[in-house]
Amino acid sequence: MESFSPLVLSIAATSFVTFQCLFHFVSPWISAQFFPGYHRLSPRHTIEWNSRTVSTLHALIVGLFCLYILLHDDAVNEDPVWGDPSLVKINVAMTCGYLLSDMLLICYYWRAIGDKFFVIHHLAALYAYYYVLSIGMLPYFANFRLVAELSTPCVNQRWFFEVLGYPKRSLPNMVNGIAMTASFFLVRIAVMPLYYSRMYAVYGTEPFYRVTFGGRCAWMGPSFCLDIMNVMWMHKMARGCIGVLRSPGKVNVEKLQNGKVH
Repeated sequence: MESFSPLVLSIAATSFVTFQCLFHFVSPWISAQFFPGYHRLSPRHTIEWNSRTVSTLHALIVGLFCLYILLHDDAVNEDPVWGDPSLVKINVAMTCGYLLSDMLLICYYWRAIGDKFFVIHHLAALYAYYYVLSIGMLPYFANFRLVAELSTPCVNQRWFFEVLGYPKRSLPNMVNGIAMTASFFLVRIAVMPLYYSRMYAVYGTEPFYRVTFGGRCAWMGPSFCLDIMNVMWMHKMARGCIGVLRSPGKVNVEKLQNGKVH
């Protein structure tokens, strides 16, 4: 069995502790300072608020780092199966620390944010990332998958607006809805041809056959399943976005500006 490098373990551990601190201390303090409605949230919503705040921060850090790697890491782009995974390992290690932190919070606050789907998702992701962090295989594809995190902030923002009482047809909600649909399409749907063309290009090559059977299963199976779900979610999201845009009578945003809804 391959072992993890001290650097990978250090980054994952630091990430875990950092995201725990953000959840328990930073998010509650900042939210209380800048969002008056935070004080009126129920205990359950307060927990989920802090969880989604941490999720948004993780998505922005990891997603932007992914874009940098895709644009500037020549080693990974030229050899997507066995290219130098140094930068990808840093990004994946941060994500693993976040996933472990989030799983701990989900289990501890199960009544508030417990979700079997998220536990399964996190475990499947950790299984796939094991091969990247320990063996260094498939760095391009692992990094490419993390670009999807850039759609997370708008999804979380939709929940923030809802729990704070923003009407669905208010301007902030509608703008975020359009941004959410567009970002979801760009980072999850529009990139599919590029992802699978690279997968097809390496299939059957010598580097491909050096990938272990477990690595292939962790790579191909989840990719197909996840993208089927992405297409289904995109269909629902697009229908909802079009429905809101076509519906008459947008709610005036003055109520929000006057402080009646926080």
